[in-house]
Amino acid sequence: MTTDGAGSRLVLWDIDHTLIDGGTVARRAYAAAFRQVAGRSLDHPWQFDGRTELAMASDVLRTHGLPPEGAMLDAFLDLIIAELRDREAELVAEGRVLAGASEALTALGAIPGVCQSVLTGNTYALAVLKMRVFGLADHVDFRVGAYGDDAYERVDLPARAFARTEEHLGRRHVGADTVIVGDTPRDVATARAVGAWSVAVATGTTSAADLAAAGADVVLADLADTDAVLGALLGPVR
Repeated sequence: MTTDGAGSRLVLWDIDHTLIDGGTVARRAYAAAFRQVAGRSLDHPWQFDGRTELAMASDVLRTHGLPPEGAMLDAFLDLIIAELRDREAELVAEGRVLAGASEALTALGAIPGVCQSVLTGNTYALAVLKMRVFGLADHVDFRVGAYGDDAYERVDLPARAFARTEEHLGRRHVGADTVIVGDTPRDVATARAVGAWSVAVATGTTSAADLAAAGADVVLADLADTDAVLGALLGPVR
């Protein structure tokens, strides 16, 4: 990254359906991991919808009548990570970087005073895997990110990122100098919960109108227009 690590603005990106589309590989990994941990097929419907990995895995176990905590949850999470790692080639073949994502990360990384990382429902291991597989890892500082194995509720993740900026960069960021980018109402709610600037992109399953209704400060159709993305990320004076 060509940024001042202790700079004035922290930008935290969601990964899935904001920067990348991984196809259905994660669903297959979940199904395979569940079969190993439970000894039967995963047959109840479930959605990712911006939840943390802890929340999703717990919910899958609970809806199938299994204990959603302790050793069972730990084993399930470990297996999900292992299964996705085994499917790296499938992820490359089936997935893609969303339009403009690489260009936006590159352009933002060249601006002094900006530090960018991720705030994602993925566990740390899966966040690094996905960003690396799609050639995006060098643009972010994973040390100051927040991950789906940090907390059950997504709204609790910014506090982890803020503490890590203090630990690793020598400056504790707060909501007023932070931008959170994502594609779901949970991303918007997470930004609003800490007073961060919310930039929403309608590249997932939630419409631009619904993202605006959720309270996003800026809604973009996608990341294809780099100048518009930078304007959305850097425009507000807090």
